[in-house]
Amino acid sequence: MRGTGPSGIPLIFKFDRKEGLKEFALKQVGFSKAPLPGAATGGRGDAITDLSYVDGRVFVAGLSNEEFKSRLRAIPFPFQQADAGAGIEIFHGAHGRFETASPVRTFALFRINNEEHLLAAYTCTPLVKIPLKELVAGAKVKGVTIAELGNRNSPLDMITYKKDGKDFLLIANTARGVMKVTTDGIDQAKPITEPVKDGKTAGLTYQTIESLKGVEHLAKLDDAHAILLIRKGDSLNLETIDLP
Repeated sequence: MRGTGPSGIPLIFKFDRKEGLKEFALKQVGFSKAPLPGAATGGRGDAITDLSYVDGRVFVAGLSNEEFKSRLRAIPFPFQQADAGAGIEIFHGAHGRFETASPVRTFALFRINNEEHLLAAYTCTPLVKIPLKELVAGAKVKGVTIAELGNRNSPLDMITYKKDGKDFLLIANTARGVMKVTTDGIDQAKPITEPVKDGKTAGLTYQTIESLKGVEHLAKLDDAHAILLIRKGDSLNLETIDLP
């Protein structure tokens, strides 16, 4: 942001090894847009919580003003119009109940038995799998909770990657560091439908990467490396690591 508060102007920067860091000027840049019907309004900023472009579609997670507040939309690109998306229901182990108002905080696409799924992480911290074929306008979809990763925590960002012939998730969190989650048995994972209390975990297991602290965002750089945005005190560092 250039400036602060309501008068602040959002900016985009790009970085490369030759030119370093420089502003990407938006003046006279062509664009298209897709207004989100029924998107949540108010001060929480949850109308869009995460988005990703994959194979000609933009997947958008967030809240709506509908009865099923949690929404996932798959919008064809180039944009024409966005539909109301699908309402999502999940079982939240830390809360011990099914919920339709908790927004997806971050997600990644992952193939399970040759079928595309969306793996979604929520606050406090259930991990859910949802088949992409079910994300159609007006549908009410029940996601399958395949892990409870501990409460009093919010996921920030996640990627999928392969190492030594196995698939993993790497999830950055506010209170539980960076998790390396195994996907072994994800196709046969027993749905979590009972309370998981007192910070306990269940389902898919994970390893905390102790060497990674303060990670706020992460992305795959290539098949062997990730690029991280790491907060250290008042500064943000951009760092590259070997995928663990």
